[in-house]
Parts: sequence; C-alpha cells; structure tokens
Amino acid sequence: MRGLYAITDPYLTPGQQLFEAVEAALRGGVSYLQYRDKLHEAGDRLRIAQELRALCYDYGAWFIVNDDVALTKAVQAHGVHLGREDMPLEEARELLDPDTLIGVSCYNDLARARAAQNAGADYVAFGRFFASRTKPQAQPASLETLRQARAELTIPVVAIGGITTENADVVIDAGADVVAVIQGLFAQPDIEATARQFCQLFQKS
Repeated sequence: MRGLYAITDPYLTPGQQLFEAVEAALRGGVSYLQYRDKLHEAGDRLRIAQELRALCYDYGAWFIVNDDVALTKAVQAHGVHLGREDMPLEEARELLDPDTLIGVSCYNDLARARAAQNAGADYVAFGRFFASRTKPQAQPASLETLRQARAELTIPVVAIGGITTENADVVIDAGADVVAVIQGLFAQPDIEATARQFCQLFQKS
C-alpha cells in the first residue's frame, strides 16, 4: 500500500455531490477510497456503497468500508476499516473472505498496532497528527510514534488527521506509506487537482 487514501463524509458532499466528488478524486489519483457514513440508514448505505464500489473498480482503486463488516461482504468491497469500538479484528477475519483487506485504527498506540499486526491486520492507521475538523476531540498522535511504527512493523502504516497538501510531506517523511484525508481533499474547491498534488508528494519521497 502506498499513496492517497480518501475518506468520504456525507455532510461535506451530500446527495449526488458525493459521487461527483469521489470521481474527481479518483481521476486525481486516489488509490484507496473508504466509505464512511454515519448519516444514512442501512438501505441507503447499501445503494451508495454499490455505486462507489463501481466507481473504484472503474478507476482501479481499492474500495474500503468503514466499520461495517456486513456491508463489506454485501458489496464485495476490497476491505473494511475497524476502530476501537467496532467488531474485533479476529471476528471480522472469520466472517470475511481471506483476501479481504482489514485495516485497524491505532490512534497513538504502538502496542495496539503491534497486536493488530500479530492478529492479521493488513494495515494500521495512526492519527490525528494535525488539527482535525472531522474529529476535533481526537487524541493527538506523535511523529515519533509514526517513526517507531515504520521501524518495527512489517505492514503498511497510514497517517490520518488534519492532513493537507501543505503538511502531508511531514508524515510521509516520518514513515507513512499512505495518507488518509477527508477535509484536506473533499472540502477543497478543485478535488481532482488537490488529489494530484497529494500524489505528487509520494513521487518525490
């Protein structure tokens, strides 16, 4: 795993705007798209996820569902992302196909990341590294944790939280294989151009 990881937000891009924004991001080079939706009911989430999955397949990007293993299976997503309050990784692995990607949020907790790797996680995510509008109360994560994770772990490391084109190089230099963004991409006036700027940072590193 390497590159730009976009996470959707139904409040930033409501209704049809979501699909237009996602397609612009994919044109700009997004490698991974996570469908995160705390707004809609299950039936709507299924419909939305199916359409987003189709877009990702068209552009050769990985489609990942946030915290919903049943939805991941229903739409045959490439993966699922699990947080602290979500289904345990071991249980998710039993329910999903063996090749389904499972990512785990580790916040600023290197021990949690080690445990996730030992339990079979495919990647771990640390953050927030900068002030975040999406999760302003989230615990800060340190660049030193990121450096230690890159030195110790053998699975990909994702950085998230307040990342923009202006500061992404900081976490990439500290060891992030992937940067995950919400506001830093979908709140920008030109989503496609912003995605391209992010991707160019990985070409320089």
